[in-house]
Amino acid sequence: MNSTLVRKGKVRNVYDLGDHFLMVATDRISAFDWILPTEITDKGRVLNMISMFWFDRLPVENHVVSVDVSNIDVPDGLDAEWLQGRSMIVKKCEVVPIECVVRGYLVGSGWKDYQNTGSVCGIDLPSGLQNCARFEEPIFTPATKAESGHDENISFEQMVDVVGQETAETLREKSLEIYSRGREYAQEQGLILADTKFEWGWHDGELILIDEVLTPDSSRYWPADQYQEGQNQPSFDKQFVREYLESTDWDKNSPAPALPEEIVTSTRQKYVDAYQMLTKETFPWG
Repeated sequence: MNSTLVRKGKVRNVYDLGDHFLMVATDRISAFDWILPTEITDKGRVLNMISMFWFDRLPVENHVVSVDVSNIDVPDGLDAEWLQGRSMIVKKCEVVPIECVVRGYLVGSGWKDYQNTGSVCGIDLPSGLQNCARFEEPIFTPATKAESGHDENISFEQMVDVVGQETAETLREKSLEIYSRGREYAQEQGLILADTKFEWGWHDGELILIDEVLTPDSSRYWPADQYQEGQNQPSFDKQFVREYLESTDWDKNSPAPALPEEIVTSTRQKYVDAYQMLTKETFPWG
């Protein structure tokens, strides 16, 4: 049986293998809600391998069956070598239609909400907080899942309307616990895990962790030794890409321009740095 492409996201392609799915992290990169025409070499491998590092480390059930793709039917148009390091064979799940976001710092859309309302996703916060301020306790701020464009922040009560009280409370508890474990480990490696988002799915009546986990695409990592409250922080993601695009005359309403080689190289290195700092291993693809 040939593998059938069943979903193409911003980064991941999902193929039907019959009993399982094959999830492949490509090197695509998006910014300002556009998938860029230029890929970041090995980005998919970094994301996939960081996810596997965390899936192996975290005490929570997840969707991974295997990373050995040597015995599968290779999807049309791909080759077996390219799949190495960027692929997972995963369980088929009923996806919970909520992004489970945990914030340890006031940044991004949370900072914008706070400036406008003094709260984030309906959670009232103390007055006078600065950009990138650290919360005494992490907060759970769910969002709706968007196939394209931005996810939309919602209140916990709105989440309850979508998934029910019991499921909402379970997801909040599990997400806060995983974030806390991730933040503690990252701190030991000299990194601040500012915020993250988790995806969950139902499998055999159990909520399990799916998709990616604690990667530079789903999380904000900052170098701890450079942290300064009140300003934007350097990060381990597509910072160079966003800054480059902001410097061009691109209107963000039409297809994005290609990226120069130096931006691709710098961005790739940021992702590789995150992998190496977190895992304490050398990235196998140089």
